[in-house]
Amino acid sequence: MKIYGLQKMTLLDFPEHVACTVFLNGCDFRCPFCHNFELVDGSAPPVMEEPDLISFLEKRRGLLDGVAFTGGEPCLHKDLPDLIAKIRSMGFLIKLDTNGYHPEMLSRLLSEGLVDYAAMDVKNSIEKYAVTAGIPSVSMDRIRESIALLKDRGGSFDYEFRTTVIQEFHTEEDIRRIGEMIRGASRYFLQPFTDRDTVPYGNLHAPGRETLDRFLMAAREFVPAAQIRGFD
Repeated sequence: MKIYGLQKMTLLDFPEHVACTVFLNGCDFRCPFCHNFELVDGSAPPVMEEPDLISFLEKRRGLLDGVAFTGGEPCLHKDLPDLIAKIRSMGFLIKLDTNGYHPEMLSRLLSEGLVDYAAMDVKNSIEKYAVTAGIPSVSMDRIRESIALLKDRGGSFDYEFRTTVIQEFHTEEDIRRIGEMIRGASRYFLQPFTDRDTVPYGNLHAPGRETLDRFLMAAREFVPAAQIRGFD
């Protein structure tokens, strides 16, 4: 497998653990607010091959707790379970970031005990999901199946749902409807959008604090432990 990015150490990507972050390419979605769009559109070159990653991790035994896989969408890669199994055999914990559009891969990873922490992006309410994901249509059955997988099997691993909140895309009612979809989840984070040079669309904004607080109250109707993450 080709690796398209490596953050050698992070204290943020894997909650309560020191980790590195591995970036894989490709994605089903074309979110206009994506921070890693060069991994989505194929413009980013690979930075290393799988053996190079394994060699790097061999040298980080005892220094890193885990490895976070992100993208792009990691679950697009059929050989992901084999790579994760190798890394877990070295003693590292695994965190997976996913858009939830490949429940069959997510189910396999969870069934085989290959994930210690999963973070699934929930883009928006059902009515706005496709436009927020930047594609003509979305199979909400896939999204619902992945949500159910995380909630139903969450006793054997940790998980979270999260929504990047954007002024131009989200209303309080949207957050309430997302809350209905993930009702009873153990963790849900509202993450205000932050702009970067790599974001494909340049006219997006984060809601203000007062709006975010209203959104949080709406989310807590369904997920009492919901929180705001990353507000400066």
